[in-house]
Amino acid sequence: MANFETSRRGFLLGAATGAALFTSESQGAQTASTVIGMPFSPIEPRIGIIGTGGRGTALLKNLLATDVQINALCDIVAEKAQNAQKLVEQAGQKAPELYTNGDHAFENLVSRDDLNLVLIATPWNWHTPMAIAVMQQGKHVATEVPAATTIEECWQLVNTSEKTRRHCIMLENCCYGENETLVLNMVRVGLFGDLLYGEAAYIHDLREEMFSNQGEGLWRRTVHTQRDGNLYPTHGLGPVANYMSINRGDRFDYLVSMSTPAKGLALYREAHVPKDDPKWKERYIEGDMNTSLIKTANGLTINLQHDVSNPHPYDRLNTVAGTKGVFKDYPPRIYFDGQKGGEEYGTLDAYKEEYQHTLWKREGEIARKLGGHGGMDFIECYRLAECMRKGLPPDLDVYDAASWSAPGPLSQASLAQGSAPVKFPDFTRGRWKERAGSPIGQS
Repeated sequence: MANFETSRRGFLLGAATGAALFTSESQGAQTASTVIGMPFSPIEPRIGIIGTGGRGTALLKNLLATDVQINALCDIVAEKAQNAQKLVEQAGQKAPELYTNGDHAFENLVSRDDLNLVLIATPWNWHTPMAIAVMQQGKHVATEVPAATTIEECWQLVNTSEKTRRHCIMLENCCYGENETLVLNMVRVGLFGDLLYGEAAYIHDLREEMFSNQGEGLWRRTVHTQRDGNLYPTHGLGPVANYMSINRGDRFDYLVSMSTPAKGLALYREAHVPKDDPKWKERYIEGDMNTSLIKTANGLTINLQHDVSNPHPYDRLNTVAGTKGVFKDYPPRIYFDGQKGGEEYGTLDAYKEEYQHTLWKREGEIARKLGGHGGMDFIECYRLAECMRKGLPPDLDVYDAASWSAPGPLSQASLAQGSAPVKFPDFTRGRWKERAGSPIGQS
């Protein structure tokens, strides 16, 4: 996420939309046709970026490496926008125009007529209103994760995308990792047999970052005083959803959720925060470990976990298993029925030559050089630009953005009902049955 500070007004905006947790599927219905399979018009990307903190700047560097044109930048902290502007100039482009005059400066950026794509790298509660503003101004939008924090917002994104005929893409970089795309290829050719279950997570010790007086420390910890649920589901869930062809032959059906007590942030505050700091007025309600179980329409299951409040090595679980074998990540290991070595996992290395994804074969060298989460950030940006240039549908569409964001509010609803099952809306309105398999890099 970007280090884009929000005001109290921004948090009130998020709270207001969060109050309406459920919007019925009938309320989501409209006459506009689906954007499933809708290609971009072949065009050279001309981009604006809202949010030029840590995440926004990282995206900018990767975008510049794909030779796209950056025409406008927005941040409420002028120094951050100016720093991003210098990066664009250093890449040999004309200085992009800056928008830094308050919370709603982005509204002037999205009204420009020399942009066809706007990226959003701001705190979570701004993602949906900004994305809607972009689409209503006739531009495609790519937003950082999660795309929405309520079911109402999920439907707003779907309806606006369909009405405006503009794409809303969630920038789920983990779908483009080297291991993730390799395993996706192995799933495509049936090496795992009939899929049965997956595991996904965002387990990341963010205590120091959340208690910082800058960047995400200015807003992310506050969410832990407002909600209890699976707050940040998409990094782990996106790759597993791709393995399972979610929205492309299967869909999420229902979810149950449970949380442990909330202890980690209070203990960290006790050890590291002076007693006169205003942070001592905060009461944390987000359970340290949230475990949510998802059942799909075809009967598959997904274990989805979230913990950012305790000491733990980074882990997204990233597991997929079927009738012929299983892959588990962190560390990566694989087992197939009948393989040498008995009941011991083998390494993924033996499969890289045959099943490495074409995007990594073509662009892996520059991706690894640039870094950015092991190179996945560049592959994500390169592929988005490629789809626009070639006039292809995006790999990830608004239905993915809504479906993968939905476990956040659905987990909150399940917890509020004593871990009762809660249904996923069908954001595709039945059209998940009309296509098959993740399209990442197939065109």
